[in-house]
Amino acid sequence: GHRTESAPSRCPPTICPGGCLHHGGSMLKQPSHNEPADVVRRALDFKSQGTQCYKDKKYREAIGKYHRALLEIKGLCRVLGDPDPGPKSTSTLLPTISKSSTLTDEQKGAMENAELECYNSLAACLLQMELVNYERVKEYCLKVLLKEGKNFKALYRSGVAYYHLGDYQKALYYLKESHKQEPSDTNAIRYIQLTEMKIRRNAQKEKKEAS
Repeated sequence: GHRTESAPSRCPPTICPGGCLHHGGSMLKQPSHNEPADVVRRALDFKSQGTQCYKDKKYREAIGKYHRALLEIKGLCRVLGDPDPGPKSTSTLLPTISKSSTLTDEQKGAMENAELECYNSLAACLLQMELVNYERVKEYCLKVLLKEGKNFKALYRSGVAYYHLGDYQKALYYLKESHKQEPSDTNAIRYIQLTEMKIRRNAQKEKKEAS
């Protein structure tokens, strides 16, 4: 028969629930620099180095490591045949990864989580800086929320960023959403109170100016 088992095209384009793992093993035989499995491993390495730097309060180093991890994930998208979405792109890299038939389900899951964790952790690092780039914090958090709309940390940090950017209505929205996820978090409660106070003050100021 001319049915060859190794031809990837035999695998249906939809990922079967068990994950079509039968051509996942072949990747480990010839370790080339750009084998998806290697890229996955490097990305996860950089991410865990970033986490260690963050724990050691080396925030600049941590930012570097998280960016390296994201670059690996971006590179993975290129290896998988998707053009680089470019730094200005608002979307995350995940659609490319989830469409790929080269990666196992486990690797896809690992990369999706890694990307979101990197963005969340980058926002956390930036908030520890002396001069905080709130615009960037907001941008990273919104990337996480695109994929995980109920992510407490991303909701809370978005709220904090909007608060410091002076957009109190948006700040209140994200802070209240974060509060729904973790009702006992005192930081979220404190920021909600601060934001409501700012909104009240602004309203009083406008009233005065109008009269």
